[in-house]
Amino acid sequence: MPSSAIPPVSENPEGAAPAPPASWWRRRVVAPLLNVLRQGLSPEQLALTVALGVVIGAIPLMGAITTVATLAALRLRLNVAALQLISHLMTPLQLLIIIPLLRQGARLMGNTQENELTLERIRYLFANDWRGALQLLWRAEVGAMVIWLLGSIPVVALLYFALRPVFRRMAKRRALRQQSQ
Repeated sequence: MPSSAIPPVSENPEGAAPAPPASWWRRRVVAPLLNVLRQGLSPEQLALTVALGVVIGAIPLMGAITTVATLAALRLRLNVAALQLISHLMTPLQLLIIIPLLRQGARLMGNTQENELTLERIRYLFANDWRGALQLLWRAEVGAMVIWLLGSIPVVALLYFALRPVFRRMAKRRALRQQSQ
């Protein structure tokens, strides 16, 4: 029989329709988190990883996510890659809240209405008084970090305690599936 006459081997012998391709969310977010769970992270560690990842990803300091996430993961003995993934998925949130946090941070650190943190004010200061611009931005950043730190504590606690039972159920389901196979 010529090789062209050999019928192709079917990947699905039961004849069922193939599964539709997974969505971007499932491929890029859900599957990596499930893989982390399969690598031996406990549900508690995974819940803490997600909670910290969300908060670290919203830090109001551009370029600090990678360093802060790595240091936190190493210090708490969490999965560095998982914490990085979750933190960097929060970048859109970071971009949404950074300007309001900087404005509130500037107010917290004593800026008055005439020295309001606006794009026009920063441009003017950099053109005429670059030290004043740096001082304004420095105070705004320090104040934004204080606000972020105060807000991050309840957010981490809330997310941790909300996600822990979810990840426990996922781990139980996975254990049951492995036992039935």
